[in-house]
Amino acid sequence: MLAPTYPVETERLLLRPLDPIKDVDAVHAYQSLPEVCRYIPFEPRTREQIAERLMDPERVRWAMLEPGQALDLGMVRKDTGQLIGDVLLMWRDETNAEIGYAVHPDHHGHGYATEAAGAMLRLAFEPDHGLALHRVTARIDQRNPASAAVLTRLGMRQEAVLVENEWFKGEWSTEVDFAILDREWRALQRR
Repeated sequence: MLAPTYPVETERLLLRPLDPIKDVDAVHAYQSLPEVCRYIPFEPRTREQIAERLMDPERVRWAMLEPGQALDLGMVRKDTGQLIGDVLLMWRDETNAEIGYAVHPDHHGHGYATEAAGAMLRLAFEPDHGLALHRVTARIDQRNPASAAVLTRLGMRQEAVLVENEWFKGEWSTEVDFAILDREWRALQRR
């Protein structure tokens, strides 16, 4: 089980569950943009689609009680209070999880995705406050080098390149898989 104390705080961000009423416009501001949705599974969403998704308790949870669930937290800048993106931890099974993230383009290039995803790795690996998992993965589109850079900065290693493995948004997509093990993450924390 994972039930963090909110907000999860990083140097510049507060991570918290998305609010189904107050966060609709902020989420719409980036999830409606084609450049944000280019490499993630969904198409740009309307405000109504986002409002509907945020009303689903499976999409806006405060805790993960069992494998198969996901925790999607809003990234809020401490200095402005602005919600600028979200970060996802998907609990796959008793030993594995996957991370993902989306950030409004106005906030790209400032390390916010790295900072938020790093906090999710802590939740995944720390035995006292997290799930104490063995492994966390991330899957990206090869055409998204900015995301590869985020994962590399986190200490994740590229493990696989699956050439044209998925028909994705009208074309063949090459998937690049990254991963980090709990012992690798702990070694990075000691540095």
